Amino acid sequence: MQLPPDLRALAELQHGVLSRGQLERAGVAAGLIRWHSCRNWQSLLPGVLMLNTGQPSDRQRLVAAQLYAGPNSWLRADSALACLGGSEPLGPRVKLYVPHPQRSRSVMWLSIAATRLTNERIVERGALRLSCRPRAVVDAAAEAPDERACRAMIVGAVQERFVRLPDIQHWVGVRRRNGTVRLKNALAEAAVGAWSVPEADLGRILRRSPQLSGFWANPTLRDIHGRPLTTPDIWFDELGLAVMVHSRRFHSNVLDWDATVLADQDLRDAGVEVVPVTPHLIAKNPDRALEAVVAGLRRARSSPRPDVVATPRLAHQWAA
Repeated sequence: MQLPPDLRALAELQHGVLSRGQLERAGVAAGLIRWHSCRNWQSLLPGVLMLNTGQPSDRQRLVAAQLYAGPNSWLRADSALACLGGSEPLGPRVKLYVPHPQRSRSVMWLSIAATRLTNERIVERGALRLSCRPRAVVDAAAEAPDERACRAMIVGAVQERFVRLPDIQHWVGVRRRNGTVRLKNALAEAAVGAWSVPEADLGRILRRSPQLSGFWANPTLRDIHGRPLTTPDIWFDELGLAVMVHSRRFHSNVLDWDATVLADQDLRDAGVEVVPVTPHLIAKNPDRALEAVVAGLRRARSSPRPDVVATPRLAHQWAA
């Protein structure tokens, strides 16, 4: 079927997806729509057609979802993040907001939530309308399957500078109180400079011991001559003890890994007691990780504090 020029341009903008209303308003007869729907097109949602057969792309599913939910709808949570450059892929369900007093509902593979928070800056990407980055991150984290996944999203988004911490704080603050406890816990860890989930996990483990109070996350260090030193993941300032979480995750080869481990040497040269731990140890044997840090604490107490100046990343410290 040869579409009218205006409708052809709209179909191109919408990745080959049109609503029945759009077709009818362009003058396509209802009988012709039915004929093509049984042969050359396929229905993605009630009243929404893809102008080809086969498996719809992610972008076609997103456009179809928005056409079904209406012109005032916008994509939310991980559905928005999939278009905003987040690390989360598009899930099997597409999630949208509609403004109150429209109602929340589920339709086939759509999850439509009504919201009174309609004063956010909507991001427009072609035919799509999206939540802003910080709200999308907070919503996706709130819907994460467990607390660890929630923390990974919040801490990771701040670490990678995908969002600003104050913006995340705003969207956590304006949410309804229900379900915000784990969001606030993740936000607190991001605020004090926990740059990865393993580091945040280690902080939780260390807080179990009364001996390990008042440690800092990711402070800046300088030696007696003012030269910068490697930033420790966790720092006990009173004793000059550094804890380093060594992960292969961000290192593509053996040489990168070796360079990461050897980077701690400048701390040792400055007289700092360094305790290395791995994410695997933290996750699988937290008691051994705790014992390793306690043993390092004993060694540090038996030696003079090194001439190292530490500055907290923020004015906050992790308390036991």
